[in-house]
Amino acid sequence: MPRTIVGVEQDYDWGDTGTLREMRGLPPGRVAEVWYGTHPRGHARLDHEDGPRLAELTGEMTILVKLLSCHEPLSLQTHPTKERARLGFDREESAGIDRDAPGRLYRDPSDKPEMLVALGEFEALCGFADAAGTMALLHSMGWDDEAAVLAEHGALRYMQWCFEQTVPADLARSPRWLSRIADRHPADPALRIAPLLNHVVLRAGEALCLPAGNLHAYLRGTGLEIMSSSDNVVRAGFTTKHIDTSEFLAIVDPSPLASPVAEPVRDGAWLRYPSPTPGFTVAHAASTLIPADGHHRIVAFLDERPVRVVHLGPDESLDAGRGAWVCTQG
Repeated sequence: MPRTIVGVEQDYDWGDTGTLREMRGLPPGRVAEVWYGTHPRGHARLDHEDGPRLAELTGEMTILVKLLSCHEPLSLQTHPTKERARLGFDREESAGIDRDAPGRLYRDPSDKPEMLVALGEFEALCGFADAAGTMALLHSMGWDDEAAVLAEHGALRYMQWCFEQTVPADLARSPRWLSRIADRHPADPALRIAPLLNHVVLRAGEALCLPAGNLHAYLRGTGLEIMSSSDNVVRAGFTTKHIDTSEFLAIVDPSPLASPVAEPVRDGAWLRYPSPTPGFTVAHAASTLIPADGHHRIVAFLDERPVRVVHLGPDESLDAGRGAWVCTQG
């Protein structure tokens, strides 16, 4: 029988002041994320807040599902491959760095591919834009020196150069989204990096697919986030948390991303989204049966008020009703 999952709230300074609590029929308060999974930093419960841990039913899950709502920009960040995560984790374990230490990069040995599905208008930076468009944007902002460095040395060396600069970027002619980031992080070296990325504004139901190495930042909006159950984040800027530029430059993928928005495929009553990993799939179902498929699933009914999130076991089926997001562990 499907059982209700009670998620764990996470409060970060970029969080929205009411959206996620209103969606769940709770009193107002700032909440950035609600975690539905078995991650040790936010282990969900079954049935009610004092119920058994989800892992008692599922074992340790390899996926983590989140509701996320940001009022302010998140950090500019990327995530490691599985191999890099294992090496980094072993290195920091051998060095005796506490897993909760602020300077710890690899808190577990897992990679962290992600998907973000917009639940309304959602603004983000995602992947490197094509070179011609980037050069045109830099020149339009009066950043001729930046454009020259990028043209001569490429994206990786350009980013290294950005981290070395001591004079803040001139933002007088910057796009509005960049000015908004600068209002919060006025002297951040990563302000020079952000214009290299695709700036996207998603509509409800559109998604971002974020494999290892993808450079991204969420700017505003509410979404459903699905990822491997990991907390490995390597940040480049727009944060008060630890930044390691050497590790960032070693793992970021500077390849241009021509189409940052992931296009789902219609399959009858289902919309199936491309996944960045075999470790999970994401689909939306409406007016149909969600059949047993041999896998643990987290199913989110996000059109209901309050929203409802349930666990669906390998041998269980469930009516999708007006619409349900089905996140399947691979």
